[in-house]
Amino acid sequence: MDKNAKIYVAGHRGMVGGAITRNLKSSGYNNIIARSSSELDLRNQQSVRDFFEKERPEYVFLAAAKVGGILANNTFRADFLYENLMIESNVIKAAFDFKVKKLIFLGSSCIYPKMAPQPLKEEYLLTGLLEQTNEPYAIAKIAGIKLCETFRDQYGANFISVMPTNLYGLGDNYHPEHSHVLPALIRRFHEAKENNLPSVTIWGTGTPKREFLYSEDLAEACIYLMLNYEEKELINIGTGEDLSIKELAELVKETVGYKGELVFDPTKPDGTPRKLMDVSKLNGLGWKHHTSLAEGLKKAYKDFLETAVLAER
Repeated sequence: MDKNAKIYVAGHRGMVGGAITRNLKSSGYNNIIARSSSELDLRNQQSVRDFFEKERPEYVFLAAAKVGGILANNTFRADFLYENLMIESNVIKAAFDFKVKKLIFLGSSCIYPKMAPQPLKEEYLLTGLLEQTNEPYAIAKIAGIKLCETFRDQYGANFISVMPTNLYGLGDNYHPEHSHVLPALIRRFHEAKENNLPSVTIWGTGTPKREFLYSEDLAEACIYLMLNYEEKELINIGTGEDLSIKELAELVKETVGYKGELVFDPTKPDGTPRKLMDVSKLNGLGWKHHTSLAEGLKKAYKDFLETAVLAER
């Protein structure tokens, strides 16, 4: 990938796309193109085709998606399935038609069966039932993986798929209802501290285990794979380490400086019991994460204070 190559980052205003864009720029890539959702609706096939025909990108990072936590996924089921299918279908087909040299599609660890053996190996895809709360989102992401595979099979397109674990970091979504678990905890503990609340209630039992990767590490991994991975099979991106939601809540509580109590609500859904990625394939290619969860949380909380809190004042 030449430093002057024309690179399109779809979803550059999101946490992942923003991290990829920053990493590309700091690495000396100086011909990055991007469009906000108001400038280019990726759900609209003709708009996407017009964009590709005009800009002719050589490389594509497909990080654009409709995303959210358990509540959002379970509430807006049709939206999550339809919009993600449209986004990935339009971009992948246009990338093929307008002769993009290489495309990297970002999926999600929720593509794996709910009760798959741990840690999650790439070959576990489509071996069992999905977690019900985020099934529509997972089905859309699986369709994206298969689109990349079949365009490679039928036409020889150099399209690869990567499956990140749970992510957090700069520019995260801290919406009180529609965010993922880690940014949601940051907001709730911060607000509890500010309002001197005696306790914070956490959904579920606190026993499910989750793995978390700092968004800047993910960006580095994506660019590494764009440069070094050419295979049809999807590849996991994660840390290979996990912790329980209770342990996560304790760590966020400590990071934020909240002194109250933790209360767990077992009437709320836990989601998948465990989602730990097997990253031996990625590590074998020569890449490993380097930001610890404790270090990344401090950076994320600082970002929350500088962006979300200030924006609401």
